[in-house]
Amino acid sequence: MIKTTYKVLGMHCTSCSLLIESDLEDAGVKAVCSYVKETLEVEYDEKKVMEVTIFKTVRASGYEVV
Repeated sequence: MIKTTYKVLGMHCTSCSLLIESDLEDAGVKAVCSYVKETLEVEYDEKKVMEVTIFKTVRASGYEVV
């Protein structure tokens, strides 16, 4: 399992955080997102999920991972 934190740009409210968390959970990633801190903490099995999947999922949700 890999645990890491990313900075996410474009979030404005709790709904933004919840959307990202939900979309990532659908992709098999355990996620905790904070719009106040502009952070995304993820935990995932690198054998099942590639890091690029996290980036693509967040972008598809309308936000940018830095």
